[in-house]
Order: sequence, then structure tokens, then C-alpha cells
Amino acid sequence: MNAISGAYEWLTTSANWQGEKGVWHRLAEHLYFTGVCLVVACLIALPLALLLGHIGKGGALAVNISNVGRAVPTLAVLILLTLTPLGEHGDVPTLIALVLFAVPPLLTNAYIGMREVDRSVVEAARGMGMSGRQLFARVELPLAYPLIMTGVRSAAVQVVATATLAAMAGEGGLGRIITAGFNLQNTPQVVAGAFLVALLALVVEGVLVLAGRFFDPMRGRSRTS
Repeated sequence: MNAISGAYEWLTTSANWQGEKGVWHRLAEHLYFTGVCLVVACLIALPLALLLGHIGKGGALAVNISNVGRAVPTLAVLILLTLTPLGEHGDVPTLIALVLFAVPPLLTNAYIGMREVDRSVVEAARGMGMSGRQLFARVELPLAYPLIMTGVRSAAVQVVATATLAAMAGEGGLGRIITAGFNLQNTPQVVAGAFLVALLALVVEGVLVLAGRFFDPMRGRSRTS
């Protein structure tokens, strides 16, 4: 039995989907990590990036500082946080590590999106008498929206993939299926776990693409143009 056929057999065995160690339970844990971290990262990064992009000051420094986080391995951050008093608070270290990992693409894309809005359009809006708030809401934000959503999708997919590291700290998620496979020297289970993570990342990406199109503030205007 090779790893691929063995993984298929593992995935089609109903017992592997039931109980606290089953796929459904691990999937729910993985979605919890992903959803909470993405929401918190958006609440941190997007308001800051949009504000700095709107006023055009301090953004480059903020982006460079946030990008430092990309050079630090998430696993290293997770282990260090686990060794601190935060390690006594369950999944807090995992959530913090994943939030720090998700902030850079959100902050960078949102800031660049705001700064790449055509300056002639911005000046024309100012000439029409728009206030700063109206300019932000009616011109800059709608035009920057595609790049902002690109950052959200990128962050979401990265968090889905990286959340497997929660298993290294004894937390849940689909990573537990992979680590259990390694511990049992069960290669088909490892392949099955990796497949589930990849599939979830693709599904999350697809859902966010559809959501991005549905909530696109320029969608109605495009139809009437």
C-alpha cells in the first residue's frame, strides 16, 4: 500500500472522522484558530494601514517594522511564548503567534492599496468639495479594496497553513492528525492530514474570493458604467 492509496483509505474510514480526535473535531479547532486570529489581525492592521495610507505619513516605517515579523519563524515565536507565563493560558500563545504572522500581509497590502490610488482622482474629489472622511469612504477605500482583499486572502491562507503548528504546543487543529501520524509512523495519516490542510486553504481562499466580489463597493458602479 503506497502513501496515496493509504491516505485515501484513511480519509474514507468513518471512524477517523468521529470523536475528539476525529477530522470534524480537529477541523472545528483549526477553523477556530484561523477565524479568531484573522479577525484580531484585521482589527489591528487594517485601521492602522488605512489611516496611514490616507494621511500619507508613517506608513513606510510601519510596513517595514511589520515585515520584520516575516523574518522570525512562527514556530520560534510560539515556543518562546509557550515558555513565558502566557503558556499557562491554554491556546493564548498560539493565537498571539498566528496574529503576529497575519499582520504583515494585511498591513502592507492595505497601505500600498491606499497609496496607489490615482492622485489625480483624489485631487479631483477634493476639488469637488469632499471632506477628508468623504474622500476616504467614497474614493480611496473603494479603489484600494481589491488590494486590501488580496492581503486578507493571503493572510487567511497563511494562517490556515501555519495553524498546523498549534499541534507542536499541544493544541488542537488539523496539525494533530499530522503529528499523530508521525508518532505512529503512519505515513498515510500524515499525507491525509496534509491533504486536509491544503484543501481547507483552497476552500478558504475560494470563499474569500466570492465574499470579496460580493462586498466589492465598486461592483454596482461597474455595472452602470
